[in-house]
Amino acid sequence: MMDATLWLFAACLVLGSCVGLLAGLLGIGGGLLIVPALSVLLPWADIPASLVMPMALATSLASIVVTSSSSAYTHFRLGNVQPAVIKTLLPGILLGGLIGSGVADYLPTEYLPRVFGVIVLFLALQMALSMRVKAAKPFPAPVVGVMSGGLIGMVSSLAGIGGGSLTVPYLNYHGVEMRKAIGSASLCGVFLAVAGMSGFIFFGLKQSVTLPAFSVGYVYLPALLGIVMTSVVTTRYGARLASKLPTHIIKRVFAVFLLVVGASMFF
Repeated sequence: MMDATLWLFAACLVLGSCVGLLAGLLGIGGGLLIVPALSVLLPWADIPASLVMPMALATSLASIVVTSSSSAYTHFRLGNVQPAVIKTLLPGILLGGLIGSGVADYLPTEYLPRVFGVIVLFLALQMALSMRVKAAKPFPAPVVGVMSGGLIGMVSSLAGIGGGSLTVPYLNYHGVEMRKAIGSASLCGVFLAVAGMSGFIFFGLKQSVTLPAFSVGYVYLPALLGIVMTSVVTTRYGARLASKLPTHIIKRVFAVFLLVVGASMFF
């Protein structure tokens, strides 16, 4: 058991390196990579099949708290964060994050990978279509912004992601320049992940089944530690790269990445 846990920890060190780079580059918390990876890695540590997806989602959100914090700080120093945009979305994001964790706990476990796949495939299609949109729409009224934040928070928590996959194209569509959309999404992702993680810990502790050792609710600590130890180092390089690459390249990388991950989880 301990040997398997150590192997899992080592694999998560490598995973965290990739997650940090993507978080800084694309403004995503890394959940789009963490969730499918942990769905494969967690059985190594003898995690029961019925707990694999809830623990993958919860651990992903917990790691996003750290990864997005590092990414958001780097983007803030680079001037890529717009506080006014965040204030509009934040109330809905917090509430939606809590609701999403409750919905994930309620759904049968076997449905969660396909739910994740459908969400990510939708995100890939949305981003691909947004490349052809030339004129940006004006930013919506505050009430609409809060409702949009709630939807972003609920869907993101349900998929174990930091919300950047939805927040970045949403902000870009409403006229926020791509780099500032990525930076603002990183900070929104911190709050969303805290809300979603808290919900998964709460619902996990309420379970009647015995949870694995080294877990807090649905959060699996060896995987979390491995991911964050390397992701906080590599995220700064991704953020700097985002400030140098042309916008259309960032969008294409984003869309292709979502398409590959979503299809792999659904099928």
